[in-house]
Amino acid sequence: MSSDASILASTQLKPINLSKPPNHVVIILASGLSLRLGQAKQLLCKDGEPLICFMTKLALSTKPQAIIIVIPDNQPLIASAMNELAFQYSRIQMVVNSTPEIGMAYSLNLAIEAVTQLTSSLIERVVIMGVDQVLLDEQHLAKLLADKRSVVASSYSSWQYSNNMNLNETSAVTALKQNIIGLPLTIDYDLLREWQALLVGDKGLRYLIRGLPPSQRSTVVNHQLSYDIDTPEQLAHAKQKGWLDK
Repeated sequence: MSSDASILASTQLKPINLSKPPNHVVIILASGLSLRLGQAKQLLCKDGEPLICFMTKLALSTKPQAIIIVIPDNQPLIASAMNELAFQYSRIQMVVNSTPEIGMAYSLNLAIEAVTQLTSSLIERVVIMGVDQVLLDEQHLAKLLADKRSVVASSYSSWQYSNNMNLNETSAVTALKQNIIGLPLTIDYDLLREWQALLVGDKGLRYLIRGLPPSQRSTVVNHQLSYDIDTPEQLAHAKQKGWLDK
């Protein structure tokens, strides 16, 4: 092999070691009511399938022990979409949140309880993600899992649609906004269990993460994660860009 070929081979990504048993589970928080959007964001279409299914397949790409998906009650179309996928993959488990209006912390509590019921004792990490960051990809999840600190969160800026704003450019308003530290993230399973009692109402993990010493937390910057879907204007922009199906 030539020296150039050797250098090229050494820089290529190594294949995933399938012989090593997975040591993580994925929690997908998908029980939001999408009140500002006016329709269930879980059922928006990306690449010809419901967004909740697309995100679940992204989670499957990390080869987890299990995937716990929290969905809202009385949403038969969401349940039907996930039932079909769960039939194909036994590691998918659905949890129904009967009171999604209480806040994300309750959904996370339900998911943590479901994780504790798993029979495996090999769980070391938990990936927590939502469903509406339409530009999330496998590479970002892989980066989160590659860092072994206690918490590895995503970092990105917030954005708001404006008819006079090009969302592909950083506006002066956006530049002044503090970066968001949030989902998706990975967290040590034992630490998540320790924090479970502190998750109340709309109090999520962000303020707990900020309290960790820098040696125990890190972030992976990905400004594409700014583009979540909360309003009709954001949905229209995502469809225009081809991020979601029209």
